[in-house]
Amino acid sequence: MGSRLGRMFRNFNLESRAHREILREKPLPAPRHPTSVNTPVSAEEITGEIHKKNDPLLALLKSVYVESQDPTPQVLEPQAEKEEGERRPLKFSLAGDPYGICSITDVPKGKLSIVEALTALNNHKRNPQTWTPEKVAQEYSLDLKDTRGLLNFFVPFEVKILPTTSKKAPKQIKDS
Repeated sequence: MGSRLGRMFRNFNLESRAHREILREKPLPAPRHPTSVNTPVSAEEITGEIHKKNDPLLALLKSVYVESQDPTPQVLEPQAEKEEGERRPLKFSLAGDPYGICSITDVPKGKLSIVEALTALNNHKRNPQTWTPEKVAQEYSLDLKDTRGLLNFFVPFEVKILPTTSKKAPKQIKDS
């Protein structure tokens, strides 16, 4: 019933309202900018403009003087020779061969393997007086600034098992 009443008010006097809107004065559009589209230009005039010399610009171009020299060639050392002296053997590795990690035998200085990083973090966590950032940096050939950042911002996983406080705690499944 509400839709009928709404439709009735909406369609009331619709035709007269439409005529009134059509007869209302519309705003005038802004005047168009004069363009060169209406003026015919031949292709010969355009090519003539392109090939015509402009003496002031030509004089400016002649005043520019560029002097260049080739850079001296620098002999670069091959990467393989460079890295051989900057590598160190691994301190720790995983038993077995999970994920191909054990195939790594040495690491560049200033870098750590995953196992070494976890070992260093764990040692520092358990004995911070013994494993100071300076000792860790010396042990693994790391930068002291990077070592301090590593020990401050990366924490090895901690597993905390909280005791259940409710009496209705579910029974635990025991391995048999």
